[in-house]
Amino acid sequence: MAWVVEARGATQYGVQQQYGMGVGYAHPETGQWLKLEYMTAGLPLAISNWEAIRAYMEYEVHSLHEIQDPHLPRGKDDPPWEGVHTLRNARHRMRERRAKGEVGPIFTFFWYAYHVIELWNLPGYLTEWEAKRLMKSRPKLRPAEVEEWSKPLPEDQWAKPSEELVRLSAEVRRIRERDPQRPVDEVFAEAYRLEGIEA
Repeated sequence: MAWVVEARGATQYGVQQQYGMGVGYAHPETGQWLKLEYMTAGLPLAISNWEAIRAYMEYEVHSLHEIQDPHLPRGKDDPPWEGVHTLRNARHRMRERRAKGEVGPIFTFFWYAYHVIELWNLPGYLTEWEAKRLMKSRPKLRPAEVEEWSKPLPEDQWAKPSEELVRLSAEVRRIRERDPQRPVDEVFAEAYRLEGIEA
């Protein structure tokens, strides 16, 4: 189950609005209700958080590379953290853009100047050192039960979406394709309205 909350209150500074998003489920063995709620900066962001989780489940994303922005300076076999490889890829991409004429010499100069001021590869080396240190300590941080629980379920145990969810998802995709810049809360409001569902 997922929910979005909106609260308004009067303070000495005026009326304030707060938004939050929550997810929860009943543990199958104990029946105990487990939930997580956190604040968000606005209603569209709260809805977007749920949409990210829902899309992750619906579209069966199996790796970080499948959902990363293709414009990020990341190579196919790069680790998921930023490091020296990030700057190397960014420099390669900047040189390609310069060769294609997308950027001029002034952009190139300031790109190099910024990275020299930033101490060039030093932040990348520090990040890689920290990531390697965490990788060494990772087996100590996660108990065997958590590792076992985190393994993927066999396909026959996967939950199947309802017909209503399949229809609603198709409607949301159709609206998003028609107007990709439309706010997510408006997209879902229209999809619910067209499906005749009370939001």
